[in-house]
Amino acid sequence: MWVEITFNLVYLVVIWGLVGIMIYRRNTVAPENQRAAGLVIWAFGLLALGDTGHVGFRVLAYALGGLETQVNVFSLSLGLVGLGALSTAVTVTIFYMLMLELWRVRFHKSYGWFEYILLAAGVVRLAIMILPANQWDSVVPPQPISTLRNIPLMVQGLGLAYLILREARLAHDRTFEWIGVMILVSYACYIPVILFVQQVPAIGMLMIPKTLAYVAIGFLAYFDLYKVKEANSVASPARIAV
Repeated sequence: MWVEITFNLVYLVVIWGLVGIMIYRRNTVAPENQRAAGLVIWAFGLLALGDTGHVGFRVLAYALGGLETQVNVFSLSLGLVGLGALSTAVTVTIFYMLMLELWRVRFHKSYGWFEYILLAAGVVRLAIMILPANQWDSVVPPQPISTLRNIPLMVQGLGLAYLILREARLAHDRTFEWIGVMILVSYACYIPVILFVQQVPAIGMLMIPKTLAYVAIGFLAYFDLYKVKEANSVASPARIAV
């Protein structure tokens, strides 16, 4: 419990700190990267918001007595953990839609049938999450609906990883190659959780490396997008002095 609580709190501080620094230093981004930087801010801002509900509510539930803790919302008794899971389920779906747009902007591509399938997968996932069978007040996601609602997310994420890796290798874009790899790492950790957490609850610890993969994506994007204009502004006075 204390490992999870400590990790969750440190993660929230780091991810919100990263988003805050991105917003604060937005004016240091080179003009050609402004659109991409804005997409990264929105993507990780939503991710941080959803995870504040997800991991934040888990910490709150522990503080109030355990993961089964219920709260009353408009006379309805709802589980904190389930509400948090719903919040991150929505935001991570939109996160991948924004990351797909980031791919388009970064590599100057246009949407084709494959990209529209990835967008449609996000819409389908949001529709599935409305179904009562999701039991969003549950601590452990019920099957088979848990797998069903995560299939479109896997289509989104793995499809995006393919696009990023394909274009990054052609463009010799090392930053986005690593971003593509980190997306694959996150799914390598997440898929076993989706399939087996009901039978083996301890496998949920794989969410820690999955989360770290997302943090790595954020820092990779930050160090790539927030360096160009700053480097130019430092070089300019030297040229004037000469």
